[in-house]
Amino acid sequence: MTSLTAQNWPIAAAALPFPGTTANGESVTDAAPDEWASTLTEIADAGFDRLDVTDSWLRVGDLSEGRLDDFAAVAREAGVVPTSISAIRRSVIDHANGDENLAYSHRTLDAAALLGIETVSFGLHQALTVQQQAQLWFWTMDGHKDDPADWGLAVRRLSELGRHAGELGLIVSLEMYEDTFLGTADSAVRLVQDIGMDNVGLNPDIGNLVRLHRPIESWWDMVEKTLPYANFWHVKNYARDEDSARGEYFAVPAPMQHGLIDYRRAFRYAIEQGFQGVICVENYGGDGLSVCADNRDYLRRHVLPKREGYALGTSRVRQPRFEGGAS
Repeated sequence: MTSLTAQNWPIAAAALPFPGTTANGESVTDAAPDEWASTLTEIADAGFDRLDVTDSWLRVGDLSEGRLDDFAAVAREAGVVPTSISAIRRSVIDHANGDENLAYSHRTLDAAALLGIETVSFGLHQALTVQQQAQLWFWTMDGHKDDPADWGLAVRRLSELGRHAGELGLIVSLEMYEDTFLGTADSAVRLVQDIGMDNVGLNPDIGNLVRLHRPIESWWDMVEKTLPYANFWHVKNYARDEDSARGEYFAVPAPMQHGLIDYRRAFRYAIEQGFQGVICVENYGGDGLSVCADNRDYLRRHVLPKREGYALGTSRVRQPRFEGGAS
């Protein structure tokens, strides 16, 4: 595969900044295509030509084939290519909703194939608790914690999704998130190893862990352990301060170049390990889309390689077959 460069690396805007309901309270998933077109046009106006279809905005797994055609049509009209899907808070080992979430995840894979999307990210994080929803930043309050007894179930169900994805020619990426089986670098790597499929890798969203108001792993240790298994990457950053003597920890969202994680160093290592996946830029709070656009520009101007031929290692999981030219 030809190595990607700053000019053509696929960088997708997360749909995370956009609500899942319209101004009149209707689900975006049930809304008319004009509603989708409005958001896609806004994303294009921010300079993006690629989109991560975050399902907090639009659940493509719940669209009929005709509605998927409508979505593809408005995306083409807006000039935005749906490049990845992030299915979040639909854990397949949720004791109450796991069966339903598994079926939804299978439908999401089918929708991805129909839309020509090769990368689908799943996680084990569950719905926000009432207490988390009451906070300014939900991550300041503990949420669901995976039960160690469910490890085998997680391996079986994620393997099932991996097999389905393989039949469709897709890759599955597993998003790191606190207090789940993907909540530490060692556990996340072990989970991918236990699944043992070359089309199932990690989405090393270490920002999800750096933001916690408690002691955390070294961000660099997480990078070193997880990036060899990465096939997709949610990137965002947080300013963090610690006073461990008093047991005080603080974090708030920050543009990528201003937070704790040194993404210049992290990407250099990732590329050495063979990472060639889609990058999804994210941000919480404020004008999230504009911050995502600044993060994209930071990556293209200062972080990603300017030419082909740099050292490219061998990833331990399959990478997307992307060869195109993002602007």
